[in-house]
Amino acid sequence: MIDGEGDPNTSKRHQDCYQALYSIAYTIKFDLKKAGREEYSVFPPEGLWYSDDPNVFIETPEDKSAWRWTIMIAQPNFVTREDFIFAKETALEKKGFPLISDVRFESMDEGEVAQMMHIGPFSTEGPSIQKIHDYIAHNQWSLRGRHHEIYLSDPRKGSQDKMKTVIRQPFSR
Repeated sequence: MIDGEGDPNTSKRHQDCYQALYSIAYTIKFDLKKAGREEYSVFPPEGLWYSDDPNVFIETPEDKSAWRWTIMIAQPNFVTREDFIFAKETALEKKGFPLISDVRFESMDEGEVAQMMHIGPFSTEGPSIQKIHDYIAHNQWSLRGRHHEIYLSDPRKGSQDKMKTVIRQPFSR
């Protein structure tokens, strides 16, 4: 995981964090393969999005200056903290990307979530997020935790209209 704030479209940190995360993720994958341990595919990137006012994502989605975020790549359960530390040190030495130092290894358990598949560009997520919030409110539950997205499509490849993003929102009953 790595944290940042501000508009993800203009933040250099936001762009650079993917480089750091993938460097470590692929180093872990290939270190484990070389050691004869389990093989796996690197998972897609995910984002936790939050602000002091969660309505900014729906009411003023064009103003991203108040956004805070955590970008992450999940690891299989068999990846240990020691595997991560070794890969982080190796990636930093080989790649030298400064943000590698800011990446941390942390477990996350969101509990119950409402989720849906959003198809289309990130800029059109507002109605999908609103549907999730309405569903939670309709069931008399409460929003809890951070807005969570799982990026199943690479925005640099293919049509923006076909991008797939899992949108999740933790809730309390």
